[in-house]
Amino acid sequence: MQFEGEHLLPGKIGHFFVLLAFAAAITSTIGYFIASRKTDIQEKKTWLRFARISFLTETVSIFIIFAVIFYICKNHLFEYMYAYKHASKELEAKYLLACIWEGQEGSFLLWTIWHSLLGVLIIWKEKEWEAPVMTVLNIAQFFLLLMLLGLYFGEIRIGSSPFTLTRNEINGPVFSRPDYLSYIKDGVGLNVLLRNYWMVIHPPVLFLGFASTIIPFGFAFGSLLTKRFGDWVKPALPWTLFSLCVLGVGIMMGGKWAYESLSFGGYWAWDPVENASLVPWMILVAGLHTMLIYKATERSLKASYVFVFLTLGFVLYSTFLTRTGVLGDTSVHAFTEKDEIMKLLLKLFMAAFTITPFVLLIRNNKKIHSLQTEEKINSREFWMFIGAIVFFLSALFIIAKTSVPVYNKIFNTNIAPAEDVEFSYNKIMVLVALIIGLLTAVTQYFKYKSTPQNYTLKKIALPTLITAGIAVLLAFFYPLTFYKHGPGFLGALYAALVAAVYAVVANATYIWTGLKGNIKSAGGSITHLGFALMLAGMIISSANKKIISDNSVTGINVPFGKDDKGNQAENPLENLTLLRDLPTRMLNYKLTYTGDSAGHEEGRQFYKIKMVSNDSAEQFELTPDIYLGKNELKSSNPSTKRYLTKDIYTYISSINPVRNQNDTTQFNIKEIGPGDTAYYNNGYLILNGVTKNINNNAAVLDGAVITADITVVSKDGKRFQSSPAIKLDSLNGLYIDDTLYAQNMFLRFSGVAENQKIKIGVKESSTFIDFITLKAYEFPYINLVWLGLVIMAVGLLVSMVKRSKISATLAAAILIALSVAMVYMFFVAGA
Repeated sequence: MQFEGEHLLPGKIGHFFVLLAFAAAITSTIGYFIASRKTDIQEKKTWLRFARISFLTETVSIFIIFAVIFYICKNHLFEYMYAYKHASKELEAKYLLACIWEGQEGSFLLWTIWHSLLGVLIIWKEKEWEAPVMTVLNIAQFFLLLMLLGLYFGEIRIGSSPFTLTRNEINGPVFSRPDYLSYIKDGVGLNVLLRNYWMVIHPPVLFLGFASTIIPFGFAFGSLLTKRFGDWVKPALPWTLFSLCVLGVGIMMGGKWAYESLSFGGYWAWDPVENASLVPWMILVAGLHTMLIYKATERSLKASYVFVFLTLGFVLYSTFLTRTGVLGDTSVHAFTEKDEIMKLLLKLFMAAFTITPFVLLIRNNKKIHSLQTEEKINSREFWMFIGAIVFFLSALFIIAKTSVPVYNKIFNTNIAPAEDVEFSYNKIMVLVALIIGLLTAVTQYFKYKSTPQNYTLKKIALPTLITAGIAVLLAFFYPLTFYKHGPGFLGALYAALVAAVYAVVANATYIWTGLKGNIKSAGGSITHLGFALMLAGMIISSANKKIISDNSVTGINVPFGKDDKGNQAENPLENLTLLRDLPTRMLNYKLTYTGDSAGHEEGRQFYKIKMVSNDSAEQFELTPDIYLGKNELKSSNPSTKRYLTKDIYTYISSINPVRNQNDTTQFNIKEIGPGDTAYYNNGYLILNGVTKNINNNAAVLDGAVITADITVVSKDGKRFQSSPAIKLDSLNGLYIDDTLYAQNMFLRFSGVAENQKIKIGVKESSTFIDFITLKAYEFPYINLVWLGLVIMAVGLLVSMVKRSKISATLAAAILIALSVAMVYMFFVAGA
């Protein structure tokens, strides 16, 4: 059968290059593996040349695949299932890339793109280690491209091709018609939760972080293959620092997205997918510190192997959790498709990169250099190793709790999550923050191998005294107010905050006293300072976060439904009801809901909230928006007013469900003259006068226009101006009604009466004409979180540049460019 209007050529081109890239990944793997085993220089060069050509073919093919998918989605070729599921005609162009990596296939392709670019850098910079590292990288490419094959072997489909046709994927009589495309008016489109600035840049950065973890892994694995134990640490260090920087920023970009797009009131909720991405980062932090220990003292080499291998292992485990439907019911981030073959491929991918390296590590255990003497307790490496172990155990705790759905599935159990999920994590992690804060402050004041008696105490005395002073000031002038879980937890929060402040002060002091202000050598201290500042910001902004939308001022409580657990979804007293055009007090502001407007996408609605400070010195507008589906609120996107020391964070929690329904209330006609008064249920109105031929409304064209100038006075003394009008022509009159939302009332100029009086129609609606409920938080000092992140990332980059083989000028340019980019992203672009 010939199907009308289909564009099959792009799909054929895309599928051809998937097959070509897959074949090239296999040949490149073989070439690099053989090259890594060759000792003859000429033979090695021959195999390297073959492997590079294969890898270049693979890389070019991958970029062509991406270009074809982009073309299909941009041109709305809905004959392709990928475009039908993820693109739509009403989707704004700026979200086109987000719709590409929304799907499984697109995100796997994004991963392969980053591997390709990283591979090019390895070929360029790491000649000595190219063969073993690229062997590992190409094996990973083999598995990722296997996910995109979409080849059938009998009834079994291997992988999921982004070029499958919609008519082959959806069963329905319409898809057997030659003209089925005429029935597809639009695609499903991007998930409304993902239509945000951060979802354009967060996934690429996060996946670059994921992809980059294979480089330290490749160095470590390659050293086991080539029996060069220990030699891998030095060349792997800059890549490890790069990976930590990118992955850390990518994770917190996800937090910024949650803060700006989700309405749970924060940036971190211990969501399973958030946890799964955090765990590899924490383990790599542990690995970085053991690698630094080995470089300085030749200790902790085996631990470095373990941590680097586990980092990639948990990256793959997090991929398995998010892409197999295991977390579909517990996370807003997870994919819900349950493809058993895909699940098997991911298991094989995970097994290849977890079992194989540890088998090699065990086989070579006795050959790996290891010092037999114990570290001294007064040495830097001892406390660095303690910190690494704390990070590692914390990561195991997080992933153990996150994996409960996996346990339930494997062992057929029904372990329920904690009633307060966030507190079940926080009560442990606050102690971790305390320990890490103290270690981050003190450890750098020790020397490697051994520290002279009293040396550390003398050096640390000044930052200790400064911190003690700050702690006293905080307790008296800015106490933490999180009393929900009792004095014990509040005390732990105080201790963790003081430890974080201690780390900030101690690291800043060390830069100037220990390193004499030498920024090039201060990468570690800058990183620790940023991390500690981020911790302090997290503790303060979470502990002193408060709900400021107190609804007791209105007395209008809107009932909310039940959540998934049967509890009330929202507390009506914490959600401020705003009647349109009626100013309402909230904290130090007067809020007025002034109206709404439709967004570009179907179902998107923006609400205008005018905020004026009580002293009238400040005025601004917030525009939280929602997505509506079948007249119900599907999702709510916050709007935030940013200050240096706080954020005012607002979102729409409900709208008037009967707003667009017909109102059967009739107009009550009142005859009044200039200066006369007429009463209505909630007050009275005064006719000030009547004017003619005033173009009162853009809808008015030609003809005489008569407008009534009316003052409405409510029972509470509030005064409102109203101007209902009537346009006269030779046939009839056109009513131009005026709506007083604050009084729930319509006014109509109904005609002219006798004795110089006019007829005014008054309709008081039996239901609220227009209202919304708004939930608002105040997040104090939340900018410390984002500032700490930027400083931490800069510190990691400084350390990376110092250990890289690049010129000082280029290094400075890279640092400045990336620093400016991060400041722009976190403090400007999302505003």
